[in-house]
Amino acid sequence: MAQVCINELPENILLEVFTHVPACQLLRCRRVCSLWRDLIDLVTLWKRKCLREGFITEDWDQPVSDWKIFFFLCSLRRNLLRNPRAEEGMTSWQIDSNGGDKWKVESTPGGHGTMFPDSSVEKYFVTSYEMCLKSQMVDLKAEGYWEELLDTYRPDIIVKDWFAARSDCGCTYCIRVHLTSANYIVLASFEPPPVTIEQWSDARWREVSHTFSDYPPGVRYILFQHGGHDTQFWAGWYGPRVTNSSIIISPKMTRSLAPAEAQPETT
Repeated sequence: MAQVCINELPENILLEVFTHVPACQLLRCRRVCSLWRDLIDLVTLWKRKCLREGFITEDWDQPVSDWKIFFFLCSLRRNLLRNPRAEEGMTSWQIDSNGGDKWKVESTPGGHGTMFPDSSVEKYFVTSYEMCLKSQMVDLKAEGYWEELLDTYRPDIIVKDWFAARSDCGCTYCIRVHLTSANYIVLASFEPPPVTIEQWSDARWREVSHTFSDYPPGVRYILFQHGGHDTQFWAGWYGPRVTNSSIIISPKMTRSLAPAEAQPETT
């Protein structure tokens, strides 16, 4: 029986085959021949792969400027902060300030507290009567984001944090996020004024969210830092509680899927 060259298959069959090939291998397959290169560059292929992976639905109608980039960003989309819910104690966090009785991990709802809106969040970090700050530095290249992707397409960088006070004690919460170059030069920042919650509050959990969208090229690291202290200067752990922090990188057109940018609430 005569052998048949794969390139003799109809293009729609080749496209279907490529749909099942891992994306990174597809990029190498582009070098095989001009036919493969042209097929692999087709919008149809990457849209099919997005549908197959569940990144979009059959009735998807939002515009996408580059389906290949959209696919890779969706593939990489995850929380880049490690141990955001205190499930592993203080692991993965750099302690920058450890005042008073230092950082501590407690279980929800905690004394004079409320349950977190998401029942899967069972622990939180809590501060003391002097400033407590902790941080993480995210290396974007180490997380799989290559320079062209970051500098040319500049996907949205969505930062979120949750904080709460005890009802019987006031506190001050603060957060700052820097996008930096490879040399740690700050290229963009989110550093809202500290939020003070008065004593005898409702102790509810509050979300703060910010989207970096129009940042300059050259971003290679993200510094995330948060914390605070109580305002009564009581011994123990009466300062702000923080948990469920996240840094997520998304295609720009998925901004509507994330919480809208907002300043921390002050009441």
